[in-house]
Amino acid sequence: MVKDDQTVIEEFNELVNMDSDELETWLKEEDSAGAGWKKADETGETIGHESGRMIVEILKRNPIRDPGKYDEEDIPHMRKVVAYCKRHLAQEDKAKQDPNSKSAKSLKNWGHNPQKA
Repeated sequence: MVKDDQTVIEEFNELVNMDSDELETWLKEEDSAGAGWKKADETGETIGHESGRMIVEILKRNPIRDPGKYDEEDIPHMRKVVAYCKRHLAQEDKAKQDPNSKSAKSLKNWGHNPQKA
């Protein structure tokens, strides 16, 4: 069953615990670039890193995370972010225990810093 948009927005606001500046700074670090699956193109960028750039743009447009101020075009990506974070947080305790693990770095690319949770 597909979650309604309001639930996606609530869960996105809950799970994405980094602000746009924190996430943008993280995405510039070498550790960020190496965490996750590479995209199937020549850029070498990971899927999570690309997602992080999209999250930064969403947060810059709505820095106070007002549920009524997200663009309709943001919802599909927010849905992916929620699904990714929930799935990985349920499967991997290592991200919470080891901030240097690939799991923790990958979650940060998706806007969730497990050390803040």
